[in-house]
Amino acid sequence: MTVSPADEVVTGCHVLGLDDHGDPVWGHVSRRDPDGLGVWLKAGPYGFDEVDTDDIVLTDLDGTRLSGDAAVPKEFPLHTEVMRARDDVDAVVHCHPPYAIALAATGQPLYAFSNGAGPFAAGVPRFEEPVGLIATRELGARVAECLGDARALFLVGHGILAAGRTVATAVTTAVLLERACRLQLLAAAAGGVAPELRTPGKRYAHAEADGYLLRSWDHLVRRLGG
Repeated sequence: MTVSPADEVVTGCHVLGLDDHGDPVWGHVSRRDPDGLGVWLKAGPYGFDEVDTDDIVLTDLDGTRLSGDAAVPKEFPLHTEVMRARDDVDAVVHCHPPYAIALAATGQPLYAFSNGAGPFAAGVPRFEEPVGLIATRELGARVAECLGDARALFLVGHGILAAGRTVATAVTTAVLLERACRLQLLAAAAGGVAPELRTPGKRYAHAEADGYLLRSWDHLVRRLGG
């Protein structure tokens, strides 16, 4: 059965809602339109856990609504500019998960010392401009430049951005990043991450492929009962 881009976005939102990424109604999941029309994007004042297809809009890369009744979110450039900059990205997540926000606020880098943190062994860039909402193409382009070819980005004092080839990989990236941040804060409370674990080397090379993320995605969807 073919799944529509809007349905993919809804499922991604529900996974994030189940995993405490809401704040409580802000944040978005997006999916590049397979026919090149633009981006399918969560809109409306609803939490991730309650989003339905009526809350998904199709916008072109300049923010003009092409389909749907809800207003295009002000921060659509976070999604459109990353997709404009990277042909390998077809899905973007922007959310405000508590542990990631807290860790970013400390100024510490993320140390990849667990399997779940493996996808971030190369580091997580930090976008530190105190700009508030990323609501212009220019700001979105600067975020995309800061992200580079990484899987995820700390929007310091704001939230995170995660990118992937699919909604599944982008959402799972966001979920694993939050868990990695939680583990680091737990380690900090117990005395900090040991120096030998701060540089993972090849320890988590197996976590670099999308297939590693997709195994976790299947579990997350099963938790929804889907």
